[in-house]
Amino acid sequence: MVLENVRGNYGFIRGIGPFSAAVVARPGFEIVSARFHPFAPLARGYDAVERHLSALARPINALCGMHLRIPTPLSRAAFDEFNRPYIERLNSWGLEVEGANPVARTNVALEANPVPEPMLAGFFYIVPSDGAVPTFLLSGAPEISSRDGATPQIVARGDTSADGIRAKTECVLEVLTACLTELHLSWNHATTVNLYTVHDIHALMPTMVAALGHAALGGIRLHYARPPVSGLEVEIDAYAVGRELVLRE
Repeated sequence: MVLENVRGNYGFIRGIGPFSAAVVARPGFEIVSARFHPFAPLARGYDAVERHLSALARPINALCGMHLRIPTPLSRAAFDEFNRPYIERLNSWGLEVEGANPVARTNVALEANPVPEPMLAGFFYIVPSDGAVPTFLLSGAPEISSRDGATPQIVARGDTSADGIRAKTECVLEVLTACLTELHLSWNHATTVNLYTVHDIHALMPTMVAALGHAALGGIRLHYARPPVSGLEVEIDAYAVGRELVLRE
């Protein structure tokens, strides 16, 4: 079910505690992507988000997505611990809607040239727009097919063979496609697709390109990175925006 963030001018699909599964701008509004170059340490990044939105006369509720980078994949317990101050910061901004966090998120660990501390790579926010083209953001999804309570069901757990990576990637695409369907959108609307893995996925490219439709026309961005929790091997996110900014501190 798509919930409404009335103050933020977007709808969202409820996810797990730290983030929503997807967001979509409402008519008369669009999503803007802003990325830091270089990345900003997390605390400074939060402050930069506040300053940027304030300068645009946009409320903090317009924040709809965050892209994070962490030094290394975490255990499940460490991941939960990492999320606590993050959730506290978003709650301090008054972003919670119907007991849910509406802000989408991707959080990965760069394998080569890792960051020395948690960093904010970029963020997404809502602005008024005359455009009729839908804009959206899908949170990064790993190869988790379902959750039995708090226990994730990992596809091809521990299998990093070509067949295992194929099964994992297919699972992620199915999860994200379901989100798009719930938003009444398709891959053809996406302007960017990010793939995060350290494994060889070149053999999968023909299948992925066919599955992604028009979204693949601009290429697939490959990041040599791992999902944030140990034991996961593939993550994908996607978005459709009309504008992308590069911010320098």
